[in-house]
Amino acid sequence: MTGLGTISPVGNTVDEAWLALLDGRSGAADITKFDASNLKVRFACEVKGFDAQAYITRKEARRYDNFVQYAIAAAQQAVDHSGLNAGFPDPDRTGVIIGSGIGGMQTYEDNCRAYITEGPDRVSPFFVPMFISDMAAGLVSMRFGLKGPNFCTVSACASSANAIGESYDLIRRGAADAMVAGGSEAAITGLTVTAFANMKALSFRNDDPTTASRPFDKDRDGFVLADGGAIVVLESLEHAEARGATILGEIIGYGLSGDAYHITSPPPGGEGAAKAIKECLADGNIDLADVGYINAHGTSTPVGDVAETRAVKSVFGDRARDLIFGSTKSMTGHLLGGAGAFEFIVSLLVVTKGKIPPTINQFTSDPDCDLDSAAGGMVERDVKVALSNSFGFGGHNVTLAVKGP
Repeated sequence: MTGLGTISPVGNTVDEAWLALLDGRSGAADITKFDASNLKVRFACEVKGFDAQAYITRKEARRYDNFVQYAIAAAQQAVDHSGLNAGFPDPDRTGVIIGSGIGGMQTYEDNCRAYITEGPDRVSPFFVPMFISDMAAGLVSMRFGLKGPNFCTVSACASSANAIGESYDLIRRGAADAMVAGGSEAAITGLTVTAFANMKALSFRNDDPTTASRPFDKDRDGFVLADGGAIVVLESLEHAEARGATILGEIIGYGLSGDAYHITSPPPGGEGAAKAIKECLADGNIDLADVGYINAHGTSTPVGDVAETRAVKSVFGDRARDLIFGSTKSMTGHLLGGAGAFEFIVSLLVVTKGKIPPTINQFTSDPDCDLDSAAGGMVERDVKVALSNSFGFGGHNVTLAVKGP
């Protein structure tokens, strides 16, 4: 990796977000994007203070859904960080994979309303290219003139982890020299919040949003919806060294599996998650003793957190007690298709900075979620290898492994 970028509920640059996470700051608050007063859930982790025109023109902003805007902004940050803002050495061998679990939900909702209340002529001619999930990857490739592999991964909350993993595979098998990869989501809309609330997936703590996301806490009652995007620039070692790039870290493993169990819930024992973790460790020939941190999927759902804890225990055995198994979703909420890439960046920073963000909002211990989550605050610790778990509705499981340069 040579470049990182993010737009998130806790900061609109990587440095801002990292400092907020180390400080244990929550990004949750009452919804401001629309009037949520009649909804069952009236809070979320919104992106705050984002200026689209720092990255795109006013005309483009009107024609791009927010999930695309966040992806472009994060990609520009990552490209600038990598030192490739003057151009990529071989655009034909540089690709883009950007995942999104839902795509342009606000665009979809707005145009459905226009169609129903005002008639067919009021549907925007830009509706389709604004809404479809692949447009973030398409527009980022156009922005930088990148003509290599280009597509969108859609695997719910594992989407951007898959994007990074597939980009890693493309590079190591020689199909690309460099990739711009990650994910983006902008799903905080009235319809989406209502849908997740009605399926009992969200926390209902309207009276105290900042403590609503409680991964591993006994009284957790669901996740907090979040918006944002995260992008990384990946290069082969030879490509990075040839241009004198600063190497930030290295992906060393990619594992994936399917639960084949339920449309939203993991199997109670976490067998699918365990398989993804094992596949990742085997892919990178990683010794269990070298893993010091796992960024948990840790969404704050009653079933999911237990299943993931059991998965980690089944893989690591007694060694699980030595890990920090933390969830930054306690602060960011759940970025859905953008979560995996954001949390992968966090995992990279853990191994390069020697600091581990806390899991906040731990009030009542749960005997079924009894691993060390850094509940007491930020932990300073040297970590050789970190894992990042991402799991999606439909039973999609991804684990990525990263180490320092």
